[in-house]
Amino acid sequence: MSELYQVGESFIGSGPNAAHINTVLGTRSGAVGTAWATALATPSPGHVPFMAVMQPGLPVKPATLFVTKAAPEGDVHGQMIWGPAQAGVAGGVADALASGALDGVDLDDVVLICAVWVNPAADDADEVYRNNREATATALSNGAQRLPTREQVLAVRDAVVNPFYTPPVSTTL
Repeated sequence: MSELYQVGESFIGSGPNAAHINTVLGTRSGAVGTAWATALATPSPGHVPFMAVMQPGLPVKPATLFVTKAAPEGDVHGQMIWGPAQAGVAGGVADALASGALDGVDLDDVVLICAVWVNPAADDADEVYRNNREATATALSNGAQRLPTREQVLAVRDAVVNPFYTPPVSTTL
């Protein structure tokens, strides 16, 4: 198999239970595989990558490394990361597989890195689960389609915004 490298992104929901997912899918023998193994083998304080599972003892395919973007800020936040967010990621990978977003990909030859934002203020486990599931499936689909397109990026060049900041005026150079 030639080296596969797909990058995807999705933000689903609003408020403290929103999900922001970044995915990198690639071959085990390539750069993504090296990054996957290195991240798993070198945890840092507050950031301990782990494999996403469908159920205990049943990892999702492709092998998915869950990497939290925010160190746990207490037991509740940690539980939101390890519980509903992780379950949502695993379910979202399975949804992407079922939808055909991974058609033609040898699931035993690739690995997935999934960077996951769980807000420390998250307070609804079911919403965290739903948002992470949808965001993961969407990020993988976006990666498979090579989205966004150049045209999509240029169409919003003067309307840059995100859930945490809205510029007061256009700052196009």
